[in-house]
Amino acid sequence: MSFLWSLIVGGIIGWAAGAMLGRDVPGGVIGNIIAGFIGAWIGTALLGRWGPVIGGFAIIPAIIGAVVLVLIVSMIMRSMGRSRQS
Repeated sequence: MSFLWSLIVGGIIGWAAGAMLGRDVPGGVIGNIIAGFIGAWIGTALLGRWGPVIGGFAIIPAIIGAVVLVLIVSMIMRSMGRSRQS
């Protein structure tokens, strides 16, 4: 049950990061979950575990990390789209 809860919270974190930036995470729901998990890892590595913890994720560092991840992925996807058009 805790794994399912982690998937739900990871998906919400990934969705929130995409919504804050106004960009979609590639891959839909699975992409949101992956962005949430990787973003939580990045945020916790950079900022530590502080703030409220839900589903095993420190929410504030996780959202910050996911925003950084979505920003980087969207920049890479945009540059790949430009190179295909050239």
